[in-house]
Amino acid sequence: MQIYKVGGAVRDRLLGREVSDIDWVVVGATAEAMQAQGFRPVGADFPVFLHPQTGEEYALARTERKSGQGYGGFTFHASPDVTLEEDLTRRDLTINAMAEDDDGQVIDPYGGLQDLEDRLLRHVSPAFAEDPLRVLRVARFAARYAPLGFHVADETQALMHQLAESGELKALTPERSWKEISRALMEPRPDVFIQVLRDCGALAELLPELDALFGVPQPEAHHPEVDTGVHCLMVLQQCAQHEQPLTVRWACLLHDLGKGRTPPEEWPRHIAHEHRGRKLIDAVNQRCKVPKDCAELALLVGEYHTHGHRALELRANTLLELLQSFDVYRRPQRFEEFIAACEMDARGRLGLEQREYPQSAYLRGAMQAARAVAVQPLVQQGFRGAELGEALKGERLKALKAYKAGAGGE
Repeated sequence: MQIYKVGGAVRDRLLGREVSDIDWVVVGATAEAMQAQGFRPVGADFPVFLHPQTGEEYALARTERKSGQGYGGFTFHASPDVTLEEDLTRRDLTINAMAEDDDGQVIDPYGGLQDLEDRLLRHVSPAFAEDPLRVLRVARFAARYAPLGFHVADETQALMHQLAESGELKALTPERSWKEISRALMEPRPDVFIQVLRDCGALAELLPELDALFGVPQPEAHHPEVDTGVHCLMVLQQCAQHEQPLTVRWACLLHDLGKGRTPPEEWPRHIAHEHRGRKLIDAVNQRCKVPKDCAELALLVGEYHTHGHRALELRANTLLELLQSFDVYRRPQRFEEFIAACEMDARGRLGLEQREYPQSAYLRGAMQAARAVAVQPLVQQGFRGAELGEALKGERLKALKAYKAGAGGE
């Protein structure tokens, strides 16, 4: 029995990055031998065991063979005669196909060390094209390591294009796709993730509503970058720079989907794109089985982000309706995330990345003014039920008018 550290732990140590998870591969062992040493089996599809003390995962060396469509369409074979090199050859990228023995010696049968040096994301073998999930994984690694200068190798890009054209991406389950998308959006360069998918044709398969934004112009006065798709990538960059949570990043990615449905004869204006976008955002949320918090914020940002930009001009009753839409009395954090998304949208424009966004403080102040209205005095005055609701709404409207007057509004 020989045990090797493999994959990401080896890669990140060599890159000088913090190592969080460690994976181990065991060569020359059987499941029975592992259990005899106290390892606990956890793998349903292939033999993976938890170390009795550390709880880290140890997998028996295995080979795999394509047996069906999609991510799960593989037959695995684990036995004591599977070599380390055979196990490593089934991995996606050369930089993930290195191992390390007890002495810290790196075993690198597929050129991962050189590719680390060359900052190259390159596939290990032609079997890469058998697993459609790898398109998303490579794009995610590109988003993670772009700040270090990594890029996708031409030959790997060609295989990703082949996968995108094959229809195999449609065999991915929404759960697997969302796991990769959500992780990629939280990387240092989520815009690179989207760009890599677009370059190989995968974005048109996975998120056609987003792919449709590229090449759609916007008014140069408001959007010096002009292209709507490019704008969305710039907004994602701002999200990463300002360390926004996943909810905000997802909302920012989808906020302008309605512009993809503007008739070309109306370009570069996009009147009512907020309303057109709602159905598209809802469709993407449902197709990707997006978690509720991300899905709800995306719909709200898509519909109301232009309200956010025009906040200082809004009438008090419109401002109140906006606050009611977000249920700021019970869910103030969601409105804070909306404000953040609006600010990222405003900054995600060529040359305007450092612009001031006074709307943030103004909207926050409006929320506080409305939330400060107490219910109890109205109850003491005898208001009940629907009448109480109307009276409360009237008091909040008064508070917002006073706030606007104090803030220099109408």
